Amino acid sequence: MILSRKIISASISGTLFTVLLGFIWTNPFGDNITSIQNYLFSVISVTPIYMMYSMPVIMIYGILTSIISDKIGEFISIKAKETNAEIFVSGALHIVFGLVLFWISIGASLLFFITDRLLKSRNKKYEWLEAIKSLAIPLLTWLILMGIVWGYD
Repeated sequence: MILSRKIISASISGTLFTVLLGFIWTNPFGDNITSIQNYLFSVISVTPIYMMYSMPVIMIYGILTSIISDKIGEFISIKAKETNAEIFVSGALHIVFGLVLFWISIGASLLFFITDRLLKSRNKKYEWLEAIKSLAIPLLTWLILMGIVWGYD
């Protein structure tokens, strides 16, 4: 059931990451932002674009590397007979795998790691239906933001 938890983590952290990226890197095309309204519209406009490109990467590469990181962390923790080693090794590997696009992807990998650890700390068994439902988070976010952009014209 680790895969279902990872899918939920990717849905939550990927959506959060793209929204934060929209607020931080609002103007990737170099247009002048002259007002708060212009800034907010730019955030709303660019976030769905970020989602289209980053969500597939987070869902495939992020989930795969997160599983690998956790399994290596568990293995080292068992071999070293140190229970705290797992979280440090897994966290370090999340950062290493997040070095793909440096600061952008490190942010995504850290959000993924934190989200996954919070879900894991709940000691809940995540079912496939919950994982599938979690995919509505990025989808609805994208649809709402695109609806605002299309309605603004």
